[in-house]
Amino acid sequence: MSGPALNSVAWFEIGSDRPEEVKKFFGDLFEWQFKLNTDLEGVDYHAAITPGAPGPAGGIFDHAGKFADYAVFYVLVADVPATVERAKSLGGEVVMEPVTDAAGVSFARLRDNTGHHFGVFSAPAPTE
Repeated sequence: MSGPALNSVAWFEIGSDRPEEVKKFFGDLFEWQFKLNTDLEGVDYHAAITPGAPGPAGGIFDHAGKFADYAVFYVLVADVPATVERAKSLGGEVVMEPVTDAAGVSFARLRDNTGHHFGVFSAPAPTE
């Protein structure tokens, strides 16, 4: 089975200062399960595993009141920094500069030219 195609929506994130309530709501509603992600040091992030999915499809981020609550989608791209630069050239704004976690996943958050918040990410090639 192959993964998601480049330039397609391939991840979601829900940010909340009440992550346990969010996890309970979506777990009860859609039978999602959650697993603590330890790849980002000092960050409370739980991967969301949806029924039938081969792995996590999104995550719940405990922002501890540092942001307004949000739900955002992420697009899988080949090169996060290059995509950020292209977005900026099209009138987009960087919300969060590119970051790479311990597993090698790179991601950034942007706003489009009219202010809509979204993210981009790339993952290392699978090893066999």
